[in-house]
Amino acid sequence: MSEWRRTRRLLGSLLLAACSCSALAAADPALESGLIRALHLKKGTTDRVGTAGEAIRAYMREGYLGKHPDQRADYTDYYLLKKPASFLGHELVLIEEEYITQYIGCCVSPGAGVTVKVRGSTQKLQAFARAQRCTLTDPVDIRNKLSEVAIKTRMPKGHYAALSCRERDAERDESEP
Repeated sequence: MSEWRRTRRLLGSLLLAACSCSALAAADPALESGLIRALHLKKGTTDRVGTAGEAIRAYMREGYLGKHPDQRADYTDYYLLKKPASFLGHELVLIEEEYITQYIGCCVSPGAGVTVKVRGSTQKLQAFARAQRCTLTDPVDIRNKLSEVAIKTRMPKGHYAALSCRERDAERDESEP
């Protein structure tokens, strides 16, 4: 039975890879808008306009994410995309949400983040990060990032970037010249 599952996963991955270019264009723009809103900063605060939880639930309803996070580490839920979607012109591969349900030690920083497989220029990501006081890590080692939180999956080689829009990101930028 295990071999059958591996074969199904391989075939599914190959099918997704073959369709990813056209499917990225077909992804629901309302989902992307909701996620972008969740990462937008409220003027004069370190709070975000929307909530990551609402954006994540919308992706779940449309089948882009599973009903439960692929992993929860420290205060952060990690969701791997199950089908292609875009974020600012790039392939969205991971959504993170950091929040507190139970105190486990220092230090929760509410907010969210995304990791994308870069398609072309990262200028839009850089501009978004500056405007919304987020932290852009480009490039990011996606395989290492996932293994650090015990997510076992195969990610194709490529150029990945991570955008973190948490409270600590906005606070850090306030104190910088």
